[in-house]
Amino acid sequence: MAPNDQDGLELTIVMPCLNEAETIETCIRKAQGFLQSSGIRGEIVVGDNGSTDGSQAIARRCGARVVDVPVRGYGAALHHAILASRGRYVIMGDADDSYDFSNLMPFIEKLRQGYDLVMGNRFKGGIKAGAMPWKNRHIGNPILSGIGRVFFHCPAGDFHCGLRAFSREAFRKMGMRTTGMEFASEMVIKATLMGMRIAEVPTTLSPDGRSHRPHLRPWRDGWRHLRFMLLYNPRWLFLYPGVTLILLGGAVGLWLLPGPRTVAGTTFDIHTMLFAAVAVLVGYQAVSFAVFSRIYAITAGLLPPTRRVDRLFQIFTLEAGLAAGAVLILGGLLGSIYALATWGHASFGELVPSHGLRIVIPAGLALALGCQTVLSSFFLSILGMGLRRP
Repeated sequence: MAPNDQDGLELTIVMPCLNEAETIETCIRKAQGFLQSSGIRGEIVVGDNGSTDGSQAIARRCGARVVDVPVRGYGAALHHAILASRGRYVIMGDADDSYDFSNLMPFIEKLRQGYDLVMGNRFKGGIKAGAMPWKNRHIGNPILSGIGRVFFHCPAGDFHCGLRAFSREAFRKMGMRTTGMEFASEMVIKATLMGMRIAEVPTTLSPDGRSHRPHLRPWRDGWRHLRFMLLYNPRWLFLYPGVTLILLGGAVGLWLLPGPRTVAGTTFDIHTMLFAAVAVLVGYQAVSFAVFSRIYAITAGLLPPTRRVDRLFQIFTLEAGLAAGAVLILGGLLGSIYALATWGHASFGELVPSHGLRIVIPAGLALALGCQTVLSSFFLSILGMGLRRP
């Protein structure tokens, strides 16, 4: 039997801690009061991140189990404490007395109904005066939560609420990796991508009871959350911008291929055509990075495998990629030979740039795309080795 089955504990309440001597006892007493009043068999685990103010001794004196976490970071403190938990369910919350540990029953009810992750929503439950800086309340949280819903279709309305609950089994499946504040984003994103059942309950946020400066750094940590979401979604970071560049660059290049174009008194010629070719090349690279990032994330365990990726390797084999690259290279060589022949007809003298570059630019672009296709096909085949099953 697993340790949590032997202990018969239903709930573990986890608190990350870094110099929270002023508030840790209050949080633990509230959590203990909830366990007693609800009749739930549970425990309280504090993941200490190297406190120097005696927080560990206070927590132990109050009856909590303290896990000393050598790796610094909000996510690291939570991760180690959750791994040491023995309850079937886990509720995590900050140890600064901003969340009410005496009112956790709504989370338990949702977990008992079979939900894998239960998120608190501070905007529905109420944010007391002074509990959240205006830039977090009106800029950071709404924007980042909105991006999370657009990028990943996450149902959570408060993406970064620190009070949340989940089953230990769901946490095990998530395979969390991050150690900083982006741990909160990773949990919601992975739960969504894995098709887990997610629910929300209103949660009240109060001003924290500490006299020292909060650990949260709004701009730095906000960027870390945004960076993580971008890196975790290659479609928005690479694919969509890449496809846009290819379509726009290709359209402009084809439009200018026959000759100069004049619009509203402005003439567009080979200079614009050159930049259009660059746009196509950069867009192609971005699309390639989207595919590489997706495959790497799956092989590294950051994202779950998908049927779409399986179909990708069935259709775009190494041989298919090499063939496509060869066709592009051949087209570029033929264009280059034609340009050279045209120059020969002029006795290798001076050429009119507006005529010659209309051949050279597409030919050079085809050569570059062909070489990239060949190299990308080999690289993609190497990345895909970790996905193949006998």
